[in-house]
Amino acid sequence: MLRRPMSRFAAATLLALGLTGCASVVSSAGDRLASQLGSAVLNSDDPATVRDGLPAYLLLIDGLVADDGQGDRGKASLLFAAAELNGAYAGNFTGSDRDRARRLAAKALAYAKRGTCAQDAALCRALDQDIGGFEAAVAAAPAKDVAGLYALAAAWAGFLQANSEDWGAIADLPKVEALLVRVTAIDPGHARGMARVYLGVLNSLRPEAIGGKPELGRRHFEAAIAQSGGRNLYAKTLLAEYYARLVFDQELHDRLLVEVLAADPREPGFTLMNVLAQERAKALVESGKDYF
Repeated sequence: MLRRPMSRFAAATLLALGLTGCASVVSSAGDRLASQLGSAVLNSDDPATVRDGLPAYLLLIDGLVADDGQGDRGKASLLFAAAELNGAYAGNFTGSDRDRARRLAAKALAYAKRGTCAQDAALCRALDQDIGGFEAAVAAAPAKDVAGLYALAAAWAGFLQANSEDWGAIADLPKVEALLVRVTAIDPGHARGMARVYLGVLNSLRPEAIGGKPELGRRHFEAAIAQSGGRNLYAKTLLAEYYARLVFDQELHDRLLVEVLAADPREPGFTLMNVLAQERAKALVESGKDYF
């Protein structure tokens, strides 16, 4: 029963996290061209163009973080950016090529771990520890490192998605949650609210009777929606898919999807996510006829 929820969780949310990673590339690369590219990606209303154009930038950023014999000192931000961009592409634009998705996701996680080790030696040592040791290291991570914690969470989630049939990999899901909880404790609106969306899905995977926390999940979703002034259509779509379906609230489910489909997807920083949210909402409307 674990494999299917993990696959649904990652497939639904990795895109949203990965797209916000494009903005992180901007801050780490620091030049005008990178800034314009990041904005163009996030504000595109044509996912196919993004899919076809990003591979060239993947190669560019891979070259920037290649081992130059000087180690990773001073490269943390760039490594996290490389992790986010590779992870976003792996989770959203590799289609049915599972082998390619796994390769890119593994590369993304490797970059994120390198970035973590360049940034925080204590957390680096805890990456392979049990959950107790890992949670302690995450709790002790400096607040200034919030972007790196988020990048590690995103890359790890992408790796779990790509390896959703590997029970050993899925066992690390609590570490992803620990990272996201710390991120939102430091900055509740981090990554344009998408860290809260992630936690909304995580807490809505199971009914309350078997350990889920759907009402907490709903609060995370609604906080992300409020932060965007209702313009984060992906958050609304996932609230319908995960929370509303889990608690069999058809009225909420249908209302949210109607709102998503009626909205203008164009919104600075959200346009690409919103277009993809509307595509997903159309599928949910159809499948909802048989679900409820």
